[in-house]
Amino acid sequence: MPSAIDIRDVSHSFASRRALYNVSVEIQPGERFAFVGPNGSGKTTLFRLISTLFPLSAGEIDICGDSVAATPSLVRQHLGVVFQSPCLDRFLTVRENIELEGSLFGLSGATCRSQTALLADRFGFTDRLSDLAAKLSGGMRRRVEIAKTLLHSPEVILLDEPTGPLDPSARRALWELLDCVRRQDGVTVVFTTHLLEEAEQADRVAILDEGRLIACDSPAALRSSLGSDILSVRPLDAAAATQSLHEAFGILPQSVDGSLRVTLSADRNALARYMQKPHPEVASLSVASPTLEDVFLDRTGRCFTPVEPSVKGASHGHR
Repeated sequence: MPSAIDIRDVSHSFASRRALYNVSVEIQPGERFAFVGPNGSGKTTLFRLISTLFPLSAGEIDICGDSVAATPSLVRQHLGVVFQSPCLDRFLTVRENIELEGSLFGLSGATCRSQTALLADRFGFTDRLSDLAAKLSGGMRRRVEIAKTLLHSPEVILLDEPTGPLDPSARRALWELLDCVRRQDGVTVVFTTHLLEEAEQADRVAILDEGRLIACDSPAALRSSLGSDILSVRPLDAAAATQSLHEAFGILPQSVDGSLRVTLSADRNALARYMQKPHPEVASLSVASPTLEDVFLDRTGRCFTPVEPSVKGASHGHR
């Protein structure tokens, strides 16, 4: 069985600006896979290349064994795409929006009607089929958008910031639906996100920064690569605290938002010795398990500082 998505040495530029640098990722069938990165990381550029919106200029991308560059029409049959910006026609009913999608894929009227009824029941909007899309809440709009992408039975669902405009409750409900579709239909779910807690729930995560792939693995493997825990110190005297941490752990701490951070090894003896001594140079300290944000900081030396996506229209930058 071919990979769901196979990305090999993909680069992309806008005029004089490079958006992607030799990115290679292989996504397996049935995975819940996240592309995560702050604004300017290149994740949305990669989304648009995978979905055939942008022409591929360097490297190769195959979707279910078909080439994005050579056979884009075949690739589109494999994909169900949900864009960041709302894509329902506000002046059509829910039913009309879904059946319009079916006609674009060449489905017969009878097939569209029967599939629409099935999807509406599955996604819980049967009673809204005759409503104008303009009347739907943000969460319900997302349900309808995802449902209509399933009309032609794609193998891969590709979503760009799918929960960005939703509140936490609507986000959870949407992911429950997507996971149900993934389990029951064997669909591969690939999404971009600026929400690290959302990426934590993926089977695997590709972290992008300034157009480069800096890490790709399961969230657990990425976290465990850092060590056992993170010691974070809020100093009263930064120079003295830096020196004491260096002496205790043999490494220079990272300075992050006014705190000093040290990645601890599995051996806790050094931490025990440090904690037993008085530290007048320290205001407070804490020990916590690593997160994906810590992984990003470790790989880049910078905090993960995403910019909230706009829901009013698509950007033409290289997010």
